Amino acid sequence: MNIIGAFTVPHPPLIIPEVGRGRENIVSKTIDSYNKVGEEIANLKPDTIIISSPHAPYYRNGFYISGGDYLDGDMHEFGARDVSFTEEVDTEFVYELQNLCDKNNIPTAIDSNVLDHGTMVPLYFIRKHYPNCKIVVLGISDLPLIDHYKFGKQIQEVCNKLDKKFVYVASGDLSHKLQVDGPYGFIKEGPEYDEEVMYDLSQGLFNNLLEYKEAFLDKAAPCGHPSFCMMAGALDSYNVRPTFYSHEDKTGVGYGILSFYPIEYDSRRNFEERYLESHIVSKSKDPYIRLAQETIEAFLIDNRTLTVNDIKDKELLNDRAGVFVSIHEFDKLRGCIGTFMPTRSSIGEEIIRNAIAASTEDYRFEPIKASEVPYLDINVDILSIPEKIASYDELDPKKYGVIVSSGNKRGLLLPDLDGVDTVEEQVRIAKSKGNITDLEEIELQRFTVTRHKDN
Repeated sequence: MNIIGAFTVPHPPLIIPEVGRGRENIVSKTIDSYNKVGEEIANLKPDTIIISSPHAPYYRNGFYISGGDYLDGDMHEFGARDVSFTEEVDTEFVYELQNLCDKNNIPTAIDSNVLDHGTMVPLYFIRKHYPNCKIVVLGISDLPLIDHYKFGKQIQEVCNKLDKKFVYVASGDLSHKLQVDGPYGFIKEGPEYDEEVMYDLSQGLFNNLLEYKEAFLDKAAPCGHPSFCMMAGALDSYNVRPTFYSHEDKTGVGYGILSFYPIEYDSRRNFEERYLESHIVSKSKDPYIRLAQETIEAFLIDNRTLTVNDIKDKELLNDRAGVFVSIHEFDKLRGCIGTFMPTRSSIGEEIIRNAIAASTEDYRFEPIKASEVPYLDINVDILSIPEKIASYDELDPKKYGVIVSSGNKRGLLLPDLDGVDTVEEQVRIAKSKGNITDLEEIELQRFTVTRHKDN
């Protein structure tokens, strides 16, 4: 294997002395560990260092790959006028990676951009010990964790093709919510995440990284998790020797440093195939969900639109109501569209129309592809008739959905959503969806839902 070592590292600008100006001593263990990483990389003498950074240019539906011949950056915005970088890009690697990703339908975007601090902080410590080698910078996306793992596998394939030695550096902080007086506050999921991820990494349990729920990650607020999954993919099918260096929580943000050295190839450690098999969604016994599944399968695979004659369960033909169809894939929202009042002659027809719309017309996402159909987890919400309310006091985000209106603008949010725990948050999101500003007068309506959900 041509990836001869990998490291997970944090990226707080504070630990650069020219930035910290003495304050960096609060995380001295992290600094000591970083210097060990720099020394180890110098001993490895790689031709190219690959760095994945959460703060590199961000593309929601694809992965950034650094372009151009050189990348420049500095720490001026953090008060360090004398810290700057000019780094040569491994253009051969970039070319091969883009071509391979294109071949395998993995979306990427090559851009020549300035270095971000998630890249420069690791480089600061690496360059102290090993000043001369090329780099490649990669960015994370909003795609599922398994897609980051798949992208990492492309990285490994390119590394093995080229006659070079590579080191992988996964830049990323752990939870940002570890202390009440920290910059982002405290939530119990913060230390829970740090404990779990440090255990998984220190044991080399890379398959566990893919199983973290989105709602849990959103609450714990780590920035590095997708970067770690990308690294795990780059080490796919290899036994590794993990070494724990340090974990600190001194600033309200978790900093963890570990190394991973590939030992031997082991096909049993190819997690992607087993992960995909375990996430195939079976046909639901619930007639509402099953109709949505059959609708999407017929439309995307057979190029056929179901009609009222395809509705086998008569209960779906008896009533009319507003219907929302929500689609998740690998625990991430993939599409959600609905009607808050009935627009068709039956609930069944409403489901057919909104299932197609949720899979192909949600502007926030690329249309769902036929290859994704086996992994789609679908919820169907049947809405009650909305009722006007006078104030926030009549809302409960776990019980009621909300419709916020201002003139012709309207925003709706379903009830009992992960991460929406307060009325204020519920109304804020609904206003945002309706492009309603805080300066506009609003009217409120609430509704309940009958939620059809398999898990």
